Amino acid sequence: MLRKHEKSHKHIICMTSWMELEVRLQKNLTIDKFVQEEINKEKRHWRDVLLRIIAVVKGLAKNNIAFRGVKDKIGQDGNGNFLGMIEVIADFDLVMIEHVRRIEKGETHYHYLSNKIQNELIEMLGNEIKKIIIQKIQRAKYFSVILDCTPDISHREQMSLVIRCVDISEISPKIEEFLLTFLVVKDKTGEGLFNTLQDVLVNLDLSIDDIRGQGYDNGSNMKGKHKGVQKRLLEINPRAAYTPCGCHSLNLALSDIASSSETAVSFFGILQRIYCLFSSSTNNAEVFRDIVNGITVKPLSQTRWESRVNSVKAIRYQAPQIREALFYLADNSDNPRTRSEAESLAMSDTHGIGNFEFLLGMVIWYELLFSVNKVSKILQSEDMDIGIAISHVQGLVSFMKSYRETGFQEAKIEAERIAIDMKINPGFSVKPKRASRKKRHYDEEPENDEESVTLTAEENFRVDYFIKIVDQSLVSLETRFDQLQSFSCYSRKKFFKVETYKVISAVEYVSRKTEWIIDIVD
Repeated sequence: MLRKHEKSHKHIICMTSWMELEVRLQKNLTIDKFVQEEINKEKRHWRDVLLRIIAVVKGLAKNNIAFRGVKDKIGQDGNGNFLGMIEVIADFDLVMIEHVRRIEKGETHYHYLSNKIQNELIEMLGNEIKKIIIQKIQRAKYFSVILDCTPDISHREQMSLVIRCVDISEISPKIEEFLLTFLVVKDKTGEGLFNTLQDVLVNLDLSIDDIRGQGYDNGSNMKGKHKGVQKRLLEINPRAAYTPCGCHSLNLALSDIASSSETAVSFFGILQRIYCLFSSSTNNAEVFRDIVNGITVKPLSQTRWESRVNSVKAIRYQAPQIREALFYLADNSDNPRTRSEAESLAMSDTHGIGNFEFLLGMVIWYELLFSVNKVSKILQSEDMDIGIAISHVQGLVSFMKSYRETGFQEAKIEAERIAIDMKINPGFSVKPKRASRKKRHYDEEPENDEESVTLTAEENFRVDYFIKIVDQSLVSLETRFDQLQSFSCYSRKKFFKVETYKVISAVEYVSRKTEWIIDIVD
């Protein structure tokens, strides 16, 4: 039957037609040739359009530029950066010229330029980048986690997750940090933050047992020794060595110093009042520019104490000119409140810059803040390692100890020079000070008046202000950096060897770092 069918007329006709169609398809000579060409042309057009749209999305996202404006249609004013870039490309590129023409003529309703498409493309590109990063982390095997929480513009607490590892995907291995995601945090306790970390590691297909380091700010819910995130992680993985943020520690140390003295609190309050006065109106700002014509006064920051060096610097090197500007406002301003505030800041012995003790405190604080700021900038460098960080912190402690012995007299000489330029008496206030008494325990007899020690105004300022803030700085630096100091017995060579970094493999390099961290935990 099969042989009979092969010789039948119908089978031969069908086979001939099929072979002819195959030849025509190979030579592109079918009856629907032109239709097929149009289909392929349309496919190429939409592929080229999407390539250009994706390129615009990548460019805007890479430079952190906003996409949308007040309008959402092509050709309208104020339609945002994304549609604006599409219009710019359409001025030169034939593909986008044709695409925009179709949109304007109403020949297509699917233009792939809407805000939904933009969000989808951003999400798709972000997911692809995240996959590549996760592959690098998994290839490195061991990694460290860095977490930080901050409220966003919608007043929701968000936690950023940064992974630090050795990138061995390149020819030359190097240490990299990758920002992977932002996490909305509802439970801000140590347990809640740790559970959030566990969940995101599971979603990213990363093992908590591979963590070899953890770094956070100095919040109690993060660094707590009993219920903090670092303690809960160490209970599961004791090899995840904890290192607090050095710059956060410096900020907190400075906060401790400033709050240790009422005079220091008053000093920074005067700085803020000066800024508020000159920034309260354009007329006051114009007076500042005309008379001072130098560094503008800066506001104080509640979170970044090391940045306050800029606030002090503006007063430190321009005190005579600023006092002259205050006198001008006190004599010529039409606003009674401005006149009163300017006169108080210029003349008051306790609430202004018109006394020698303020000038001396200004010189002292600038030296302290400048030294801390210099170390803070070094600690923020990309190639910083723990050995160098420890050496710089120890250097800052050495400076504070040396400054405690010689800094007061040096600051006094400089303050006297500034006071003479400002025509201020370079002497300490003679108003009565409380007597300094010997410390007495509860079971001791009360002191006699004969045992009390009355200090001079200068000595009282040195003991109650200068010595107090410098001693507080030494105590705070020791306590805030106790975790780093515990690593000081391990030299920098043991942690980072340049020669070893060049010759050993990346896997062996990570292994050696891991052994060092395990030694610390043990």
